[in-house]
Amino acid sequence: MGLKSFASRLLAAYAKRKVRSWSSNAISDQQATMKSLLKQAGDTAFGVDHKFKSIHSYADFKEAIPLRDYEALKPYVDRVVKGEADVLWPGRPLYFSKTSGTTSGAKYIPISRDSMPHHIEAARNALLLYIAETGKSDFVDGKMIFLQGSPELGDTNGVATGRLSGIVAHHVPSYLQKNRLPSYETNCISDWETKVDRIIDETIDQPMSLISGIPSWVQHYFEKLIERAGVDAVSEVFPKFELFVYGGVNYEPYRKRFEQLIGKRVDSIETYPASEGFIAFQDSQHAEGLLLNTRAGIFFEFVPAASFFDENPPRLSLEDVELDTNYVVILNTNAGLWGYNIGDTVKFVSLNPYRVVVSGRIKHFTSAFGEHVIAEEVEYSMKQALEACGGEVVEFTVAPQLENEQGLPYHEWLIAFANAPADMDAFAKELDAGLCGKNIYYADLIRGKILEPLHISPLKPDAFHNYMKSVGKLGGQNKVPRLSNDRKIAEALLQWKQ
Repeated sequence: MGLKSFASRLLAAYAKRKVRSWSSNAISDQQATMKSLLKQAGDTAFGVDHKFKSIHSYADFKEAIPLRDYEALKPYVDRVVKGEADVLWPGRPLYFSKTSGTTSGAKYIPISRDSMPHHIEAARNALLLYIAETGKSDFVDGKMIFLQGSPELGDTNGVATGRLSGIVAHHVPSYLQKNRLPSYETNCISDWETKVDRIIDETIDQPMSLISGIPSWVQHYFEKLIERAGVDAVSEVFPKFELFVYGGVNYEPYRKRFEQLIGKRVDSIETYPASEGFIAFQDSQHAEGLLLNTRAGIFFEFVPAASFFDENPPRLSLEDVELDTNYVVILNTNAGLWGYNIGDTVKFVSLNPYRVVVSGRIKHFTSAFGEHVIAEEVEYSMKQALEACGGEVVEFTVAPQLENEQGLPYHEWLIAFANAPADMDAFAKELDAGLCGKNIYYADLIRGKILEPLHISPLKPDAFHNYMKSVGKLGGQNKVPRLSNDRKIAEALLQWKQ
């Protein structure tokens, strides 16, 4: 056991005690966080406009601070971007996390000196609690790779600006810097395919022990690594590889393909980071879901997804949430986001402690016929069908098909297979049965002959890779939505149909 490995075990024991303490006091911590945020931001422009100093209860809070998405908050953000201080949070941001927007172009999400440490602490806690629970710490002595966006930062009126993963790269602890790959120069390469080739150059002969990134892009790295090395599995190149850390998408649809590529099963840790705050992380290899990060300068609210588009949807604090209800996540943060809808939906799988699973995006669903199918449901159905019928999936998405000259409309599943199931008809039936079991509205539409059972359109293995390249979103943190309520993505993907 190396020195770093030994030290990490001591630190892990301390982190476990600390996390268990705050996770058991989540409600009181959240109440204290709300009061603290209001007090700190009381003299900001937003705080004055919304009478923060007159807020004395959560009922007052909801009355004073409306729900907003980025577009609605943009007038305040624009003032911050132009250089004005004390607008949403005291002073000016430490960073802007720049992300692609919708109607307003690029989005500038503020990260403050108060919020930045929590991004680092949560990522560290996820690793330390894994060590504390499993006793596995040797990976700390090996090499680690983080497939991420460029760490090069621009300047926006004196505020450093870049992708979240690039910003976080500047805060990797010094004791891990010598273990970390790829090099800064390689991470700065903008073209994804060139970047992956260079990453392989730098890692192929290294003792890699931890690999981190969005599953779809790590999969691409694995495939190219195997091809370059002329081997059958990643484990032949990296025999010490034992831990995969990921976020952004559900890993389960990828797991079988990953195990085939790796050549063995490795442990995994799921995280839930966002530019707006580090929301949750996996704290146990045995408990379902991710631990809500309730002591991280974020006051959480939750809106039942079924009511979200009502004129006055209900807003709940943590103490009023229930199990197995789909909620839209609302954030109030120590970077100056207020009543902020990040667009994600979650379900609570435990209330002691508070653990969630990410169920999808409130804007990413298929409901052309009133069925409101969400990502959690299609991912569950895919997992069940793969287990029943075999096959390996590279990537997939679902869209409605309203125009069917031969019959009723249906859901079209566009699936890129690494290895297709032997019986595609049986696979389609398993998918449909799984979705009917998860979504009663979809089941009623099938039974009532409003919809045909789903259709599968097999795509070439590199279809999603080619599509993302064609729209300029190859690599980094970009990913294809699991569902759409229109056919824009589906029609583009069909040019790579098998």
